Amino acid sequence: MEHDEIIDNVKNSIIQMQGVGNTLLLNENDREIIRELEKKADEMTLMGLGRGDNKGVKAVLENDVIFAFTTNMDFCWPEGPNVILMHDGCVVGQDIDDEAKLEEVKTCRDKLVIGNIVIYDTSVLKKMDVKNNPLIVVLPPKSCDEVEAVDRACNVILASPSPPSDEYLKEKMGLENLHGTGTFLLGFDFDDTCN
Repeated sequence: MEHDEIIDNVKNSIIQMQGVGNTLLLNENDREIIRELEKKADEMTLMGLGRGDNKGVKAVLENDVIFAFTTNMDFCWPEGPNVILMHDGCVVGQDIDDEAKLEEVKTCRDKLVIGNIVIYDTSVLKKMDVKNNPLIVVLPPKSCDEVEAVDRACNVILASPSPPSDEYLKEKMGLENLHGTGTFLLGFDFDDTCN
Protein backbone atom coordinates (compact mmCIF):
# COMPACT_ATOMS: atom_id res chain seq x y z
CA MET A 1 0.00 0.00 0.00
CA GLU A 2 1.43 3.38 -1.02
CA HIS A 3 1.62 6.31 1.40
CA ASP A 4 -0.95 8.27 -0.67
CA GLU A 5 -3.45 5.45 -0.25
CA ILE A 6 -2.89 5.38 3.53
CA ILE A 7 -3.40 9.16 3.65
CA ASP A 8 -6.68 8.80 1.71
CA ASN A 9 -7.84 6.02 4.04
CA VAL A 10 -7.08 8.17 7.10
CA LYS A 11 -8.91 11.15 5.57
CA ASN A 12 -11.95 8.97 4.84
CA SER A 13 -11.86 7.67 8.40
CA ILE A 14 -11.81 11.23 9.80
CA ILE A 15 -14.69 12.30 7.55
CA GLN A 16 -16.80 9.38 8.84
CA MET A 17 -16.50 10.57 12.45
CA GLN A 18 -19.66 12.18 13.86
CA GLY A 19 -19.53 15.99 13.99
CA VAL A 20 -16.60 16.38 11.56
CA GLY A 21 -16.83 18.99 8.79
CA ASN A 22 -13.88 19.99 6.62
CA THR A 23 -10.48 18.28 6.53
CA LEU A 24 -7.15 19.69 5.43
CA LEU A 25 -3.84 17.93 4.89
CA LEU A 26 -1.18 20.20 6.36
CA ASN A 27 2.15 20.93 4.72
CA GLU A 28 5.56 21.77 6.21
CA ASN A 29 4.82 25.51 6.20
CA ASP A 30 1.59 24.93 8.16
CA ARG A 31 3.52 22.76 10.61
CA GLU A 32 6.04 25.57 11.29
CA ILE A 33 3.34 28.25 11.62
CA ILE A 34 1.42 26.11 14.12
CA ARG A 35 4.64 25.35 16.03
CA GLU A 36 5.23 29.12 16.43
CA LEU A 37 1.60 29.88 17.30
CA GLU A 38 1.63 27.17 19.97
CA LYS A 39 4.92 28.47 21.40
CA LYS A 40 3.35 31.92 21.82
CA ALA A 41 0.14 30.42 23.24
CA ASP A 42 2.12 28.45 25.84
CA GLU A 43 3.63 31.72 27.11
CA MET A 44 0.24 33.37 27.60
CA THR A 45 -1.60 33.13 30.90
CA LEU A 46 -4.50 30.71 30.60
CA MET A 47 -7.73 31.31 32.51
CA GLY A 48 -5.71 33.57 34.84
CA LEU A 49 -4.25 30.41 36.36
CA GLY A 50 -0.92 29.84 34.70
CA ARG A 51 0.79 29.10 31.43
CA GLY A 52 -0.02 26.44 28.87
CA ASP A 53 1.71 23.29 27.71
CA ASN A 54 -0.07 21.80 24.71
CA LYS A 55 1.61 18.39 24.79
CA GLY A 56 -0.95 17.05 22.31
CA VAL A 57 -0.09 19.51 19.53
CA LYS A 58 3.65 19.16 20.24
CA ALA A 59 3.30 15.38 19.76
CA VAL A 60 1.23 15.75 16.56
CA LEU A 61 3.85 18.08 15.07
CA GLU A 62 6.35 15.19 15.25
CA ASN A 63 4.17 12.85 13.17
CA ASP A 64 4.82 12.03 9.49
CA VAL A 65 1.39 13.31 8.38
CA ILE A 66 -0.93 15.90 9.95
CA PHE A 67 -4.58 16.57 9.19
CA ALA A 68 -6.64 19.44 10.54
CA PHE A 69 -10.39 19.03 10.68
CA THR A 70 -13.32 21.11 11.82
CA THR A 71 -15.92 19.96 14.31
CA ASN A 72 -19.42 21.00 15.29
CA MET A 73 -21.44 20.44 18.46
CA ASP A 74 -22.13 16.80 17.46
CA PHE A 75 -18.43 15.89 17.70
CA CYS A 76 -17.66 13.50 20.56
CA TRP A 77 -14.61 14.73 22.42
CA PRO A 78 -12.12 12.05 23.44
CA GLU A 79 -12.61 10.67 26.91
CA GLY A 80 -11.05 12.98 29.51
CA PRO A 81 -9.20 14.45 31.01
CA ASN A 82 -8.66 16.91 28.19
CA VAL A 83 -7.19 19.57 30.50
CA ILE A 84 -4.79 18.73 33.33
CA LEU A 85 -3.56 21.32 35.84
CA MET A 86 -0.04 20.74 37.13
CA HIS A 87 1.93 22.50 39.87
CA ASP A 88 5.44 21.56 40.99
CA GLY A 89 5.19 18.38 38.88
CA CYS A 90 1.95 17.19 40.54
CA VAL A 91 -1.56 16.98 39.10
CA VAL A 92 -3.66 19.49 41.06
CA GLY A 93 -6.77 19.59 38.86
CA GLN A 94 -8.46 18.56 35.62
CA ASP A 95 -11.64 18.85 33.59
CA ILE A 96 -14.53 16.54 34.45
CA ASP A 97 -17.27 15.67 31.95
CA ASP A 98 -19.53 13.79 34.38
CA GLU A 99 -22.21 16.27 35.58
CA ALA A 100 -23.08 14.21 38.68
CA LYS A 101 -19.44 14.05 39.73
CA LEU A 102 -19.07 17.81 39.14
CA GLU A 103 -22.09 18.51 41.38
CA GLU A 104 -20.65 16.24 44.07
CA VAL A 105 -17.26 18.01 43.91
CA LYS A 106 -18.95 21.43 44.25
CA THR A 107 -20.00 20.45 47.80
CA CYS A 108 -16.38 19.87 48.91
CA ARG A 109 -14.91 22.87 50.72
CA ASP A 110 -11.29 22.26 49.75
CA LYS A 111 -12.05 21.95 46.02
CA LEU A 112 -12.74 24.71 43.51
CA VAL A 113 -14.89 24.24 40.40
CA ILE A 114 -14.48 26.66 37.47
CA GLY A 115 -16.85 25.60 34.69
CA ASN A 116 -15.97 21.92 34.33
CA ILE A 117 -12.41 22.33 35.69
CA VAL A 118 -11.82 21.06 39.23
CA ILE A 119 -8.89 22.16 41.37
CA TYR A 120 -8.50 19.38 43.94
CA ASP A 121 -6.86 21.43 46.68
CA THR A 122 -7.46 25.20 46.84
CA SER A 123 -4.35 25.66 49.03
CA VAL A 124 -2.28 25.31 45.83
CA LEU A 125 -3.73 28.65 44.66
CA LYS A 126 -2.27 30.35 47.73
CA LYS A 127 1.15 28.74 47.20
CA MET A 128 1.52 29.45 43.51
CA ASP A 129 3.28 32.47 42.06
CA VAL A 130 1.88 33.23 38.58
CA LYS A 131 5.20 34.75 37.44
CA ASN A 132 7.78 32.39 38.98
CA ASN A 133 5.90 29.18 39.80
CA PRO A 134 2.60 29.13 37.89
CA LEU A 135 0.11 26.38 37.34
CA ILE A 136 0.78 24.57 34.08
CA VAL A 137 -2.34 23.94 32.01
CA VAL A 138 -1.56 20.75 30.08
CA LEU A 139 -3.54 19.69 27.01
CA PRO A 140 -2.55 16.04 26.64
CA PRO A 141 -2.32 14.01 23.42
CA LYS A 142 -5.40 11.86 22.87
CA SER A 143 -6.07 8.63 21.03
CA CYS A 144 -8.43 8.23 18.07
CA ASP A 145 -9.83 4.70 17.69
CA GLU A 146 -11.31 5.38 14.24
CA VAL A 147 -7.93 6.23 12.71
CA GLU A 148 -5.99 3.69 14.77
CA ALA A 149 -8.03 1.06 12.90
CA VAL A 150 -6.67 2.24 9.53
CA ASP A 151 -4.25 -0.30 8.05
CA ARG A 152 -0.58 0.83 8.12
CA ALA A 153 -1.23 4.03 10.11
CA CYS A 154 0.41 4.08 13.54
CA ASN A 155 1.32 6.45 16.38
CA VAL A 156 -2.06 8.16 15.86
CA ILE A 157 -2.43 11.30 17.99
CA LEU A 158 -5.40 13.63 18.31
CA ALA A 159 -4.85 17.13 19.72
CA SER A 160 -6.83 20.25 20.45
CA PRO A 161 -5.00 23.35 19.14
CA SER A 162 -4.74 26.64 21.02
CA PRO A 163 -7.08 29.49 20.01
CA PRO A 164 -4.45 31.15 17.74
CA SER A 165 -3.84 27.84 15.88
CA ASP A 166 -7.59 27.19 15.73
CA GLU A 167 -8.07 30.61 14.11
CA TYR A 168 -5.22 29.99 11.64
CA LEU A 169 -6.68 26.61 10.62
CA LYS A 170 -10.20 27.98 10.14
CA GLU A 171 -8.83 30.85 8.06
CA LYS A 172 -6.77 28.44 5.96
CA MET A 173 -9.92 26.40 5.32
CA GLY A 174 -11.88 29.54 4.44
CA LEU A 175 -14.26 29.22 7.40
CA GLU A 176 -15.70 31.79 9.74
CA ASN A 177 -15.05 31.46 13.45
CA LEU A 178 -18.63 30.49 14.37
CA HIS A 179 -19.80 29.59 17.87
CA GLY A 180 -19.90 25.82 18.30
CA THR A 181 -17.25 25.09 15.66
CA GLY A 182 -13.77 23.97 16.54
CA THR A 183 -10.71 22.35 15.07
CA PHE A 184 -8.61 19.35 15.90
CA LEU A 185 -5.25 18.17 14.66
CA LEU A 186 -4.64 14.51 13.94
CA GLY A 187 -1.19 13.16 13.24
CA PHE A 188 0.01 9.70 12.34
CA ASP A 189 3.08 7.86 11.11
CA PHE A 190 3.35 5.26 8.37
CA ASP A 191 3.89 1.78 9.80
CA ASP A 192 7.21 1.44 7.96
CA THR A 193 8.53 4.31 10.16
CA CYS A 194 7.06 3.01 13.45
CA ASN A 195 9.06 1.21 16.09
